[in-house]
Amino acid sequence: MRVRLPEQNTASRLVDRPVYSGFGGTVMRIVGSYEAKTNLPRLLRAVEAGESITITKRGVPIAVLAPPDAERIATVNDTATALRAFRRSHPLRGLTIRDLIDEGRL
Repeated sequence: MRVRLPEQNTASRLVDRPVYSGFGGTVMRIVGSYEAKTNLPRLLRAVEAGESITITKRGVPIAVLAPPDAERIATVNDTATALRAFRRSHPLRGLTIRDLIDEGRL
């Protein structure tokens, strides 16, 4: 007697195992690397909605897909201000750009 198993489509094979990340008690999905590759557009939509997803390879976490931290994204003006502050605190003391190039630093 043969038993026919129901076929699974790709969407139902995507492993959704919720796990506490330890960071503020947030829940993160765990997805295998093959499923992540196969379903990347769907995973990116979930990340865009604010979800974080851990990608595993043979059960070992290798990457985390997460939305960018809005507080860490710097504006152009903030970056330029930080560079100016760096230049003020690190004077060249008589060195020229040519000296640095010749020395191999640039």
